[in-house]
Amino acid sequence: MKKITKTKALILISIGMLVIATSQISSQFIELNDLAKGLFMGIGIGLLLTSMIFGNFKTAQ
Repeated sequence: MKKITKTKALILISIGMLVIATSQISSQFIELNDLAKGLFMGIGIGLLLTSMIFGNFKTAQ
């Protein structure tokens, strides 16, 4: 798979954190079953890992 740009990777990171936070907040107010909790956490972690692995984070040389 090819590298994604830094801005797209940052967007994926923010969406992943938003999905995880939304699932945590909604589980406090709405009774979610284990499937829904696991699905939201899995999607969030998957987005975070995808952005970290395929992101183009070059350090200054």
